[in-house]
Amino acid sequence: VCSMGNSTSRLYSALAKTLSSSAVSQHQDCLEQLDSARLDPIDPKDLLEECQIVLQKRPPRFQRDFVDLKKNAATNHHPIRVMQWNILAQALGEGKDNFVQCPMEALKWEERKCLILEEILAYKPDILCLQEVDHYFDTFEPLLSRLGYQCTFFPKPWSPCLDVEQNNGPDGCALFFLKDRFELINSANIRLTAMKLKTNQVAIAQTLKCNETGRLFCIAVTHLKARTGWERFRSAQGCDLLQNLKSITQGAKIPLIICGDFNAEPTEEVYREFSNSSLNLNSAYKLLSPDGQSEPPYTTWKIRPSGECRHTLDYIWYSQHALNVNSALGLLTEEQIGPNRLPSFNYPSDHLSLVCDFSFNQDPDRLL
Repeated sequence: VCSMGNSTSRLYSALAKTLSSSAVSQHQDCLEQLDSARLDPIDPKDLLEECQIVLQKRPPRFQRDFVDLKKNAATNHHPIRVMQWNILAQALGEGKDNFVQCPMEALKWEERKCLILEEILAYKPDILCLQEVDHYFDTFEPLLSRLGYQCTFFPKPWSPCLDVEQNNGPDGCALFFLKDRFELINSANIRLTAMKLKTNQVAIAQTLKCNETGRLFCIAVTHLKARTGWERFRSAQGCDLLQNLKSITQGAKIPLIICGDFNAEPTEEVYREFSNSSLNLNSAYKLLSPDGQSEPPYTTWKIRPSGECRHTLDYIWYSQHALNVNSALGLLTEEQIGPNRLPSFNYPSDHLSLVCDFSFNQDPDRLL
C-alpha cells in the first residue's frame, strides 16, 4: 500500500481492518478498539482516495446519470437523497450464492468492500438503507459513523450467513442517516410476522426530523423472504410491515419512505398491497418510465447454475401526497453490466443501487 501521509494511513488501517470471528463479544471488542478512531471524523474525499488506491487494478466505476423528474415544483429546502441497496452479504457471495460467471477473485472482501464504499461515496446519500449487511461492526458502522452518519443494524434471527464457514456473523438490515441533517425522534426494530408467526425477516423504521424544515418523516428499510413459492409468505410479511408503519406514521400523517429488497416482481400480491395501501404510496422508480406507470426492467441480474436471473425486486416507496421525487439515478445498461452479469470486477453486488432525491410537498395536507 502506498503511503498517503498520516491522516490517510490512519484511515487505511480502519479500512483494512476485518474481523476474523463472528462472535458478538469480538464484534464488541472491535467497536471498543475503534472507539477513539471513530471520534475522529473522516473526510469523504480521503476515504474515496483510499478506496481507489485499493481498486487501482480493477476497471473504473460505471457512469450512471440522474434523471430529472421535477414537474416545475419549487422547493424551499435541500433535497433529501435516499439510497437503497442490497450489497450482497460477503458470506453468501463467497459461500452460497453460486454466481457461476463471477470469478472468486472479484468477490475478495478487501477489494469488494472498497467498491461498495466507492458507490456510497459517489452518490453521497443523506439516508442509506442497506440489506445483506454482514460486515456492519467491522466496516460500515466504524467508517460511516466517522463520516457523520448515525447507524442502526438489525440482524436476521437465523441468518444463512451463519451456515458458511469463516462467516462474519449474521446479515441484516442497516439504516444510516446524516446527523447534521436529521434528528432521530423514534426508532423501531421490527421482526416481521406471517400467519401470526415470527419470521426470519426484519425491518427498521425511524422517525426523523429534518433540521432544515422542522418536518417529520419516517424512513424504513426491509428485506422480505426470497425464493419462488414463497409469494403468500411475502404477502403476509408485507401486510405486517404496512400495519406497523400505519401505526408509526399515525395513518400517514407522517410522510413515509420505504426502501427494500422485496424479493417480489411487480406482478406479486405484496407489490399490489403496497400500491393500494391506505398510506397512499407510490414507487419512485416507476417515474423513470415514459408513462410513469412501469417499474424498471431489472434491479438484479445474475447467472446461477439454474440459469440467468433478471428481475425487478428492489423498490423505494414514498408518500406521494407529501413528498416529491426530484430525480432518480438511472440504472446500468445491459452493455455496462456485461455478458457475465453481476457481481463482477466492476460492480460489487448482484443488485443495483437505487438513489432518489426527495422534497417535501409545499401543501402537506393535500391528498391525491
